[in-house]
Amino acid sequence: MSYADQVLTCQDCGTTFTFTAGEQEFYAQKGFANAPTRCPSCRQQRKAASGRSGGERYNSRDHFGGDGSAGREMHSATCASCGKEALVPFVPRGDKPVYCSDCFQQQRRASSRY
Repeated sequence: MSYADQVLTCQDCGTTFTFTAGEQEFYAQKGFANAPTRCPSCRQQRKAASGRSGGERYNSRDHFGGDGSAGREMHSATCASCGKEALVPFVPRGDKPVYCSDCFQQQRRASSRY
């Protein structure tokens, strides 16, 4: 398929910008169905405001925080192995053991050996 440069208008600032044939080919290869609606300057400002660069991928650990817990209701439980308090993202029912993060990792390592 052949592509030709297109002149588009930015939805944020109203300036015109060129959507080049090379960019169109790139968009097609990536499976993007829509042309950009913002000029390169506004796209860059938007990325900077969100704290992400163009090459970064979404990662739930980034979204939730390093342990994946932000935005979730955490529940307190007693670790079945060491007796320390464990915060878990589910309501402990009492029919299965709950482990703190250290003991949980030890359990995982022990079970992966078999």
